[in-house]
Amino acid sequence: MLEVLFENEHIIAINKPHGLAVHKSKLVRNTTVFALQLLRDQIGHYVSPIHRIDRKTSGVLVFSKTQSETAIIQKELQKSQKLYLAIVRGFTPKSGIIQKALVNDKGVLQEAETTYKTIEYSEINIAFGNHSTSRYSLLCIEPSTGRKHQIRRHFNHLRHPIIGDRPHGCNKQNRFFLNTWNMNTMLLHAKELAMHNPYSNQPLRISAPLSSEFKRMLVSLNFKTDLLNL
Repeated sequence: MLEVLFENEHIIAINKPHGLAVHKSKLVRNTTVFALQLLRDQIGHYVSPIHRIDRKTSGVLVFSKTQSETAIIQKELQKSQKLYLAIVRGFTPKSGIIQKALVNDKGVLQEAETTYKTIEYSEINIAFGNHSTSRYSLLCIEPSTGRKHQIRRHFNHLRHPIIGDRPHGCNKQNRFFLNTWNMNTMLLHAKELAMHNPYSNQPLRISAPLSSEFKRMLVSLNFKTDLLNL
C-alpha cells in the first residue's frame, strides 16, 4: 500500500519507496512493479506522473488525476521548490552552490545548479581505509535545475558521494555499509515539494516522512538531529 501524502480532485502525491520505479521504460527492465500501476490499482482512478524521481530515491512524487490537467500542473511544478535530504561521505562545507554542467543521454551539455546546507556532521569510531574514523554529513539539498541524476552526479563531483549510490557513489563505502549494517539503500530522500496550487490560488507544500531505513542509518551513524523534524 503506497503512502498517500496529499490528494484532491486534481492531484495525488505519494511517498515513493526506495527502489520503486515511477513507470515502465526501456531503462527499467528488471521489474514488473511500478508506482504508476500500483497507485492506479490502489485508488481505482486514472493517474499520470507530473514529474520524476530516480528509482533509488524515496520521497514526494506527484501525479495528475485527469489527463487534461497534467500540462497545467506540470507548468506550476517547473517553478516549484524541491528539498532533498541526503547522507554523504566526509565533512562537507557548511553550505554551497554546485554549478557544473551535465551531459544528458543525447550527449548535450546542460547547465545545472544545486544548492545545499549541512544540517549536521557525524564522526564514528570505525576505521575506514587509512582513516581511524569514518566521517559523514547530513545535508538539505535544493536543485535549481532538474537534470538526470543531478544531485547524485554533483555530489560525486565534490568528492562527497551519496551513501548507497551506484554508479555515481563510492563502491568502497557502499560495500562498507553493506558489510557493517546490512544497508544497501541510497540515502537520498525527496523530503518536500512546495508549489503554487493553480486551482485554489494558494501555496501547496507536501512533505514526505523519512523511510525507516534512512532513520536507522541516522541513528547508526550517531546523528543527533531530531528525527521528528526531518
